[in-house]
Amino acid sequence: MTDPTFSSAPGKAPESGHSASETPTALLDPPPAVVPQEPVQLWMHRISMFLFVLVSAVAGVLLIILPWTPEWTDNYLLLSFPALRTLVSNGFFRGLCSGLGLLDIWIGFWEALHYHEHR
Repeated sequence: MTDPTFSSAPGKAPESGHSASETPTALLDPPPAVVPQEPVQLWMHRISMFLFVLVSAVAGVLLIILPWTPEWTDNYLLLSFPALRTLVSNGFFRGLCSGLGLLDIWIGFWEALHYHEHR
């Protein structure tokens, strides 16, 4: 009933077939080598990041400004739905849309500021 991996002595470590230098530790392993990107992939990544920031900024500005203009409630799509028109013209709903616009701008510029290239 004695197992060789368990020791009755409190200061004695269990013996195993692995030495201390062979045990894998994720914190001490060197980072994997970064594969350099091809120039086409690098430029595609840069262009996609630029387009993301541009679309986020434009959509954010539209969502901030558009709810407070008359075109927001006086459009062709809302003329046949009066209940939806009263909801859309509510100040809370307009503020919610403007807040989403601010969030959209924040996300776009946060992505631009934290952009880095793997070299």
